[in-house]
Parts: sequence; C-alpha cells; structure tokens
Amino acid sequence: MPPPPHISTDLAIVGAGPAGLFATCYAGLRGLDVTVLDSLPEIGGQIAALYPEKLIHDVAGTPAVKGRDLVEALAIQAQSAAPRYLLGDAVEGLSVSRANDGQATGVSLTTAGGSAVHAGAVLLTAGVGSFSPRPLATAHDWHGRGLMYFVPEPQRLAGADVVIVGGGDSAVDWALTLEPVARSVVLVHRRDTFRAHAHTVGLLKSSRVEVITPAEITAVHGDTHVEHVEITGLAGEGARGRSATHIVAALGFSARLGPIRQWGLDIAANRHIRVDTRMATSLDRVFAAGDITDYRGKVRLIAVGFGEAATAVNNIAALLDPQAPVFPGHSTDLAPTTTATG
Repeated sequence: MPPPPHISTDLAIVGAGPAGLFATCYAGLRGLDVTVLDSLPEIGGQIAALYPEKLIHDVAGTPAVKGRDLVEALAIQAQSAAPRYLLGDAVEGLSVSRANDGQATGVSLTTAGGSAVHAGAVLLTAGVGSFSPRPLATAHDWHGRGLMYFVPEPQRLAGADVVIVGGGDSAVDWALTLEPVARSVVLVHRRDTFRAHAHTVGLLKSSRVEVITPAEITAVHGDTHVEHVEITGLAGEGARGRSATHIVAALGFSARLGPIRQWGLDIAANRHIRVDTRMATSLDRVFAAGDITDYRGKVRLIAVGFGEAATAVNNIAALLDPQAPVFPGHSTDLAPTTTATG
C-alpha cells in the first residue's frame, strides 16, 4: 500500500456535493489548484447517496433533472479544473498556520486515513455533514440480505417484490420510481398522512402501488435472503403477509457535523456554520458554502449553494492574490469561445 498523500494546494474543498463540485469548476476559472475531499467513496454527496433518481426542479435552466444526471454534469464541469480527489476518507483535523506576526498563512487538514493537505484556503461544502440512515429495527439483521436503505440503481430491482417503509419524500419517490420496474411494490407507513409533497402523494394514490396505512412491519422471514414480511395494522387489524424479495427502509437519516464541531468555528444550532457576506467563517482562510452555512434569511436550496460557492471562490482568489479582483468579469471573458463552422 502506498503511503497516505501529503498535498499542497491553493484551495482545499471539503465536500464533493453539488456546491463543492461547482466551486471546483469556478476555482479552475480563477486559476486555482484544487483538491477535493469527501468521506463518501464517490462524488455527489447526499444527492448521489440518497436521491440519484429523484427529479430536481429548482436548478436554473433545467425544468427537471435527475439527481444522478445533475451530479454527472457537475462532475464534467468540475473536471475543467483538473482537481485532485481524496474520496472515502473523512477530514478529522483542521488548523490554521500563522506567521510570527500572527497573520494566517494557510490551513492544514488531516484525514482519518493519514493524508495531509496544506492549502492556502479551505472551503467547507459538507452539506448536512456526515449522515447515516435511520434503521428499521424489525429488519436490522437482514441488511445486505434484502434490506436496503438506498436504491442507487433501480433497474437492479426489475421483477422484484419490493416493500418500502416510510412516509416522506424518499419513500414516495422510490415507490413511484420502482412501480414500472418491480413486479410488485407495497408502501407501509405508520400514519395515514404523508410528509411527502402533495403532488407526489396524489401520483402515488393513482398508481398501482399498494399503500398500507397505518401499519408497520412486525416480522421478516426467509432463509438466506428476505422472502416474506408480516405487516400489522396499528388500528387494531391483524397481521397480513406479503411476498418481499427486498425491503427499502426510507425512514430518513440522522446527520452530524462530526469533527467540524471541534475546529473552533462559530456554529449555529449545533449544525450550521455562520458566515459573512463573503462566505467567510470565523476562522481565517476558512470559508463555507451550501447547506452547511447559516446567516439571516438563509434558504437551503441547491441553487443558493451554487451562488454561495461562486461568492466564496471569488473572495478566496482575491485573498490568495491581493492583486486579483474579487469579481473577475463574466465567464465569457475568461476563455476563448469556439464557433463551429461548415
């Protein structure tokens, strides 16, 4: 095994979700050398892990785009910056380097795997932080044997009997996505009402998905793989059985900032990082963008994260090179255009 890398870079971006990927692209436009770190083994952040097939409707210029397709487009865009990626390795430590006069000169990051990154500045685009799915207690022992918390590739469930547990957007979205793919889809929820958007709930009710509420899974049966579940009504009904080759537990996830909380940042509500209008945090040379930030009037949308990423990178560029302007001009002025002929 090669030793963990020790990297020097202009900008280290912690978090390879949408905001981090767009920030990578923009850093390339400003001529910065970029290193991107993420604890997940693939880029895309929460969207890639949880909602790859979900349609996103609030990205400018795209009436609707699947999460997977958005991440792919952002990855292609980010590649123009020729970034280094350190994936599957969580950042644990952050320290600001200072000269004898106390002026900040850079930021050092260390990872769980022993890598070290020395950067002129750091941009935190870690979204909600690290996250893990809320477990389905009655099926915990079946994880990897039919129990799933994510559905990265719906086509793998073609012809399957799927039972989905949950009542939020993820549960309803997966039910609608799998309806034309699976042999059967059953949605089990503890309440009669759903937390999902009213429009998608309407689509669910008009689909062939069997909806059982209020109810819960009380037993799972099978040999080496899930074969059958028992569903018990919560209004006094007895148990009923359903064939199931797969159970999708869409019960949401718990998120935590993890080591970020120990870095000395000004943190709001124990989960978000306070920033100013430059997207600068309370630590010198450390900036933040996307869902992880907090300020008065903050709106947590992907579209907002893109704007914050551009704001942060432009201010970082001016910090690293005092002769550089914060606003570099429009992107059409930064690179020659090519006109197709013939």
